[in-house]
Amino acid sequence: MKLVRLLVLFGIALPALAQYAGPAILSRGEAPTAISAPEVKFRPFVEFTAGYETNLTGVAVTDAQGTLPDLNSSTLSLIWGISGAHSWRHTKIALDYRGGLDDYRQQSRFDSISQALLFALTQQVSRHTSLSIHESAGVFTRAFGQGSLSQTIPYDPAQSFIPTTDFFDNRTTFSDTQVNFNIQKTSRLSFSLAGDYIVTRYRAAGLAGTNGLTASGNTQYRLSRRSTIGADYTFGRFVSQHQFGDAVFHAVSGTFARALSAKTEFSGSVGAAHLEQTSLVSVPIDPAIAALLGISAATEINHFVTWVTSGGLRLSRGFRQGVAYVGISRGINPGNGLFTTSISTDATAGYTYTGLRRWSFGARALYSRAKSVGNIQGDYKTLAAGFSASRSLGHYAHLVFGYDLRQYDSGSFNNYNRVIQAAHFGIGFAPGDVPLRIW
Repeated sequence: MKLVRLLVLFGIALPALAQYAGPAILSRGEAPTAISAPEVKFRPFVEFTAGYETNLTGVAVTDAQGTLPDLNSSTLSLIWGISGAHSWRHTKIALDYRGGLDDYRQQSRFDSISQALLFALTQQVSRHTSLSIHESAGVFTRAFGQGSLSQTIPYDPAQSFIPTTDFFDNRTTFSDTQVNFNIQKTSRLSFSLAGDYIVTRYRAAGLAGTNGLTASGNTQYRLSRRSTIGADYTFGRFVSQHQFGDAVFHAVSGTFARALSAKTEFSGSVGAAHLEQTSLVSVPIDPAIAALLGISAATEINHFVTWVTSGGLRLSRGFRQGVAYVGISRGINPGNGLFTTSISTDATAGYTYTGLRRWSFGARALYSRAKSVGNIQGDYKTLAAGFSASRSLGHYAHLVFGYDLRQYDSGSFNNYNRVIQAAHFGIGFAPGDVPLRIW
């Protein structure tokens, strides 16, 4: 009888070897475990809203002096989407999709259809291995709320290359595909191999899109039920579109994760990255040659090499009906179309609440300070904050409203200063008795 019990327990434990049950590991892109619900029913929704937005502008809108006009407009929007998650014995899928049709009443040139998708697929390949695919994709003219944690998605969009600091309201298309292969060697030791392919395109010819590729590997060792440590290596390359230049970097870091309590987690990494950036720069020429040729400057290839401190931290706290988080990260990103490869420090914070009966509420904030090391070199900053809420009215109807603020600033470029605001108010419809989830 003892032998039978032992075999039963052993059989139950074997599948668990392929599942990491500790605190979320930020370097693997994992969302806080507090919001990784095993099952969330797929739920469609549709919204009709009216709003007002300020300081609309595109690349072609600026005048000869580079001055941005103050273009404001009321808006009418039709928004639709679906979100949810479902698990089978060896497979789990999660989806968060949102589409929108925006009509700018006084500035019709900005009328657009927007799409945003977060998708995750996890497949248990064998007892000790699993495969995860994360897809972040979208197309937009003016982005608000990109990169926020979703209540149905088991990964953190802030760890993906999603455009969040775009200065101009020009058509942007992006895709970030991440593939992770995890090996749970023992109940304590695990390995992960990951690849990331990035594509960003801008309709405006003056903005530089990006093709990017990263490959990484890390190992994690679970010290105890609450603590995990590890090491990570990443190779990456960004190639600019419409401009000469590329960036290659190698990054190494030590990683850690700690469950401070059943609902509170602390995770992060600390390390360094070696960056090599190739670009074209303008340089002054000898006065005698300038007088002979009638030019004052020439173009040459610049090879910029530096070491960058890198890493990130995230503290999250789960509640019965929501989650709060705050994080900071420093690293290398492909820029925002106007600027190419940049070294940035980003701070994020957010809170989501889904009431059991009537209310849902979400708030988010982002501060980004970046230094461009590509064709245009200089500092630029972005500050963004916003909230959205919904209240159940009964019979599948919901009152929805929200507000967003974004400020651009630069000490290097006088005209890179802009404040934009957007507010919306309307009604939404979705099956179920709880309020709409907040995106």
